[in-house]
Amino acid sequence: MLPDLSEIKKVRRIHGLTQSGLAKLAGVSQSLIAKVESGRIDPTYSNVRRIFSVTEGLARGKEGLASDVMARRIISCSSGDSVSSAVGRMRAHGISQLPVIDHGALVGLVSESDLLELLAEGKDISRTRISGVMQDSPPIVSGKTPVRALIDLLRYSPIVLVADGARFEGVVTKSDILMAKQP
Repeated sequence: MLPDLSEIKKVRRIHGLTQSGLAKLAGVSQSLIAKVESGRIDPTYSNVRRIFSVTEGLARGKEGLASDVMARRIISCSSGDSVSSAVGRMRAHGISQLPVIDHGALVGLVSESDLLELLAEGKDISRTRISGVMQDSPPIVSGKTPVRALIDLLRYSPIVLVADGARFEGVVTKSDILMAKQP
């Protein structure tokens, strides 16, 4: 369902667009935008859809996408690595979880909580492999995923990986979202 036509002028002004600027983006005439905003015309559905498609895109762009907030450097481990090497990697980079990637495929996640549990059980971390302590793989999204969707995913997973097809592009943590929301 489309929003009310009166929203066009409000959204256009919020994004600092002129009538001709919006018309150009939507592929309609400036006079059509003027007539719609003044209520002098009842436009066709296809023209309204074009206009609202542009205004929705503007709203999404302002909101932010995964590609805007992700950390581009992915620090990971493999399932065959020792737990002690993962601890060293976490410490060196100041992070609390590592995606587990084997031969370019995401196979799991290991977090500080997993490793603390291992220590609490009295296990030798130098002899234990990541495959024995990793949890299920975190979610993978595209760079075009809105930040609001990432926030929902991060309620259930400590990280979200960002990929373009089979190639990982970055990682998003709760900290990345909080830093992006700072004024």
